[in-house]
Amino acid sequence: MLAIIMDKFIVSARKYRPQNFNTVVGQSHITTTLKNAIRNNQLAHAFLFCGPRGVGKTTCARILAKTINCENRTADGEACNVCNSCVSFDNGTSLNIHELDAASNNSVDDIRSLVDQVRFAPQAGAYKVYIVDEVHMLSSSAFNAFLKTLEEPPPYAIFILATTEKHKIIPTILSRCQIFDFKRITNHDTVEHLEEICEKENIKADKAALHVIAQKSEGCLRDALSILDKIVSFTNGELNYTNTLEHLNILDEDYYFKLIDSMQQQNISDAILMYDEINRKGFEGDLVLNGFAEFIRNVLVSKDPKVAVLLEVAENFKPKYLETAKKINPAWLISALNILSDAEINYKQARNKKLHVELSLIKLCYLQQAIELVNTDTGITKKKQVESIKAIAFRTIAPIELKEKPEGKLQATSYKPQVENYSPQLSEGDNSTYAPLRNGGEAKLIIETDVKNIPIAIVTKAVADNTRVTNGPGKIGVLDKIRKEVASRHQSNANITKELKEEEVYIAWGQYIEMLKKKNNPSAVSNFKSASLKIAEQNSIEIITESKIHQSFIENERAALIEHLQNYFNNRLLSYKVIVADTGDKKPAEEHLSTKQQYLKMIEQYPLVKELKDKLKMELDY
Repeated sequence: MLAIIMDKFIVSARKYRPQNFNTVVGQSHITTTLKNAIRNNQLAHAFLFCGPRGVGKTTCARILAKTINCENRTADGEACNVCNSCVSFDNGTSLNIHELDAASNNSVDDIRSLVDQVRFAPQAGAYKVYIVDEVHMLSSSAFNAFLKTLEEPPPYAIFILATTEKHKIIPTILSRCQIFDFKRITNHDTVEHLEEICEKENIKADKAALHVIAQKSEGCLRDALSILDKIVSFTNGELNYTNTLEHLNILDEDYYFKLIDSMQQQNISDAILMYDEINRKGFEGDLVLNGFAEFIRNVLVSKDPKVAVLLEVAENFKPKYLETAKKINPAWLISALNILSDAEINYKQARNKKLHVELSLIKLCYLQQAIELVNTDTGITKKKQVESIKAIAFRTIAPIELKEKPEGKLQATSYKPQVENYSPQLSEGDNSTYAPLRNGGEAKLIIETDVKNIPIAIVTKAVADNTRVTNGPGKIGVLDKIRKEVASRHQSNANITKELKEEEVYIAWGQYIEMLKKKNNPSAVSNFKSASLKIAEQNSIEIITESKIHQSFIENERAALIEHLQNYFNNRLLSYKVIVADTGDKKPAEEHLSTKQQYLKMIEQYPLVKELKDKLKMELDY
């Protein structure tokens, strides 16, 4: 019987986990501080490592625990990896390191058992290190049970807390720890680390493919190593740009370059066909919108060499981005980002997802002629363009042909309007175009144009007050005519004003009650009927009501009622006031007697009560 012995596979994230500070990727600001603290013997008793997932928080905690217990530390503060303490740590048999997963051990009893262990000093080594991972998952009672020990631990105990959500930790814990903020791993650092691993594992990998993996991991080195393991298994150890895109379900950037070229040429058919091809490959619409928005952001970043350092793409794509950025107006890019952002937000609500994406692509195809970006004093604003400018519609004036048509150019001619009693109000320092009209000056019309074969129209001039128009002698100006018409109306209206009499007031009042009936307002009708009317002064009417409730009903109709009365009497000075009548039926308020007054009134009516009180020798408490 043959026994096949196979080595157990260890994922890259565990196999290539850093064993000392120098091998930690992308966290030099943390590792340098910790090495200096160890070298200068300035270690704090509690640390809080916080940051995104997969950036080295737990790894740095283990390296710190291993280094401070190392028997032969190097000159730069690193562990030797050969002493008994380091070997036992690497093998997982060290008794000086205790790890607690707070995600599953988050009760107060778990923290109490941890605190009980702190009382015992280490048998070998200088420190006992307690690493609490995902510390934000602890309950509030567990946090409170941990406070006193965390503030004043024994000199040999060091606590290292790790969390991805710093904001969930109570302030009393934060104030007792030295806080270290871990940052995301940059794409450049991730690619370099992946290249080292590929070299050690004899994996053939294109740099463009590794860059795609780094972008997909979004700063998480553990995710990047997991993706690398998957693609190595998928491609049998040969990574290239094409199979990496296929495995990660990422759209090739060449599609985006073709799309933006079609949009710049306003070729809507090519853009729609290209999206159909992308859709048939299995890419959802929201993925296309998001990827295209990120692509346009990269093109916008490439416009300025100072900002081009933020361009995180493969090296072989950078020249293409820079070349494309030179051709496209930044106004188009900014407007396109707005359209794609709105489309991505509304994608989930759309019933026809494909049509929703196609509509966004159509907008982008015609964006160049629809919107331009204008730089004003207040900042950058969007301005809509119109295809044509409509002229103001002037009234057509019939031309008058001259007997002799002038040849060439018409020189300056003078025109003096016939003005009667016209004196414009111009200030002494007025330098406007009306200044020459003072003291009957002439207004000159300068025409400098070729008038051959062009009929000349009369230029009319509107003059205020009593100006006579020169189109014909003796005609009244338009403004003067309107004034005379208004004056005649006032004069005719003044002649037909009705005299204010009580009989006429009641007739007008009855007409308004009929109007209220037509409006189907019975409550107002009853209140109007119960009111009485009285003429107070020459242009004033008094309306007397029985109560404030009746008064409020009449006041609600004030605007319509006053208009009705003024129209009936043809008197704009007419007004009225509503008065509540004093009926005199009010009962006097009851007099409230004190206890003493009540007693005096009682004995006045019943004297025997006083005798009984005196016989019993009672004292009354008033």
